[in-house]
This record gives sequence, structure tokens and C-alpha cells, in this order.
Amino acid sequence: MSEANASATRITPGNALRPEDIALRDARPSDAVGQYALWLGDDALILAQRLGWWISRAPELEEDVALANIALDQIGHARSFLTYAGRAWDRTEDDLAYFRREPEFRSVHLVEQPNGDFARTIARQLVVSLYQWELYSRLVDSTDATIAAIAAKAVKEVDYHRDHSIQWVLRLALGTDESRRRMIAGLTLTWPYVDELFADHPLIDGIDGAGVRPSTLRAPFDAAIRSVLDEADLERPAVPGAVGGGRSGRHSEHLGYILAEMQVLAREHPGASW
Repeated sequence: MSEANASATRITPGNALRPEDIALRDARPSDAVGQYALWLGDDALILAQRLGWWISRAPELEEDVALANIALDQIGHARSFLTYAGRAWDRTEDDLAYFRREPEFRSVHLVEQPNGDFARTIARQLVVSLYQWELYSRLVDSTDATIAAIAAKAVKEVDYHRDHSIQWVLRLALGTDESRRRMIAGLTLTWPYVDELFADHPLIDGIDGAGVRPSTLRAPFDAAIRSVLDEADLERPAVPGAVGGGRSGRHSEHLGYILAEMQVLAREHPGASW
């Protein structure tokens, strides 16, 4: 057995399970587990594309680097999940990222939303990082060894994302009148898309313990975000939820524009690499 195939639980930095390892492994997910990996990979991929916009535009150099690193972490998660998903259908991570049509994506509407101003991006990042931390913390016990190994690496990185967003929420909410106004506005614009993260889907019933039932994450998420909002002296927005439907391929009007930008190079030059 080659070093690349030695273990599915190589989770330490520098020896973590890489997308290249996953591509070489014999393990193939079932169609349902592949679809579940697609959910997670698409969320990470679209969020990374959104965050990448901030490179060279963030309010300070340190933040430029921080958001770029978070985007790169999300790309890493996306590569691993999409590579594993592709093993179910003999497709590569690039096939799934660049050569699917909009209805074939399974990202939630939250990650598709426009960046808005910095406070709105931070509000979205707070919700996503708290959700992903709860999710990956449980997926480390997935009955699917590859899903568990990807989550074990990802949760360590998301722990940093969580701290980053919390610190910025406190800084903006307890800063000037203007920063607080923008933080409140960012949360209000973000909140309609929270419910979709915790909506159950029939797919979960078919993958046994390989995944996590989304609704089981709601209570710990609510407790975590309540703690942050209390410390920031912010109220949970009282706004109606959006319709959602991303897990079934029904997307917000924003995804098509993201895909057009993200896929154009690969579609214009199939097979190109860098």
C-alpha cells in the first residue's frame, strides 16, 4: 500500500487526508453518500468564491490575508468533498466544480448571497462558521471513514473561522454608531437564510450514520449564536425566513452569476491547468 493510501484518518497538519489521496483510494461512496458530499462541497466552493472577492478589497491588510486564508480553507474542503463525491460517478473535482449547470448544484442560499459591505460579509461568516463547526464536530464520527477524515481536518480550520467572525462581530457591534448600525443591518439581511441550513431532506434517511441530520444541529447553533449576540448586545433579527431549496437544485438569482464567473475559464479552455 502506498503512503498516499496508508490511512483514511490522517488528520494531523502536514499529514492530513488530501484530495489527491481521496482520488487514489479504493473507497467509493454510494450514490446517496456522494450526493451528501456534494452538499458539503458545494457550500464550501460557493462560499470560497464569494470570499475571494475581498482579496485586495478588505478594510485592512491583515483582514485581506485573513479572508483570503478562510477562502482557501473552504476551497480545500470543497476539493476534498467534491473529489469524494465524484468517486461515486467517475467524475473529477473539476468536472463537478466547472462543468455542472446551475440546477445540478446543491449549495444553500446563504452562501450564494452577495457580500454586501464588510459587516454583511461578517454576519454571513458568523452564521456559516458556527454551523460548519457544529456540523464537522459531529461528522468526525461519521460511519464513512473518508467523510470523517475530511471533517476532522476541516473542523480545526473552521474553529479559527469561528473565532475570527466572533471577534469582528464584537468589534463592529460595540464600536462606533455607524459600525453597529451596519452590523445590525448585516445580521438582518443574513437571517432569512439561516433556517435552510437546518432543514431535513429525504437524502439523510438513506445514508445511515454517514451524515448528520441537519435539524439536530439547530439547538447547539442557537445556543452558540445567542451567546455571541448577548456579548455583542445585539438582538436576534425578527425577520421571516426565505424559501430556500438549494439542496434540491432551486437556487437564488445570485448563483448563476457566480457560476458564470467561476466556470468561464475552464469552459473556454477545457483541460487547462495551472
